[in-house]
Amino acid sequence: VQLQASGGGLVQTGDSLRLSCAASARTFSRYHMGWFRQPPGMEREFVAAITSSGRSTYYADSVRSRITISRDNAKNTVYLQMNSLKPEDTANYYCAAELARDNYLSAYARAYRYWGQGTLVTVSS
Repeated sequence: VQLQASGGGLVQTGDSLRLSCAASARTFSRYHMGWFRQPPGMEREFVAAITSSGRSTYYADSVRSRITISRDNAKNTVYLQMNSLKPEDTANYYCAAELARDNYLSAYARAYRYWGQGTLVTVSS
């Protein structure tokens, strides 16, 4: 599975941004998808995940009220809608995929086998 993340850029505090991640797999609907981010000089951290069907989602507590993950299986794409952006949201954002074996969504990077290249989001104050 090849993943291509896009939609990052330079925005101001309070702005909104939608990231997209396009997958090459014809069996995209069989994969749980996740978004992670890595702030400058820090460890990669979990942001959100969505089940293969799109029925269930899981968010990091720090972003739960401001971020929405969704997917369109017909377009092989997963999205991350980010609202009320803050400077601390500045990071490289990565999408990731794992083959769905159950309905459990993981917040651990090691659970995801396939990764996109990242898209940089910079939020100015």
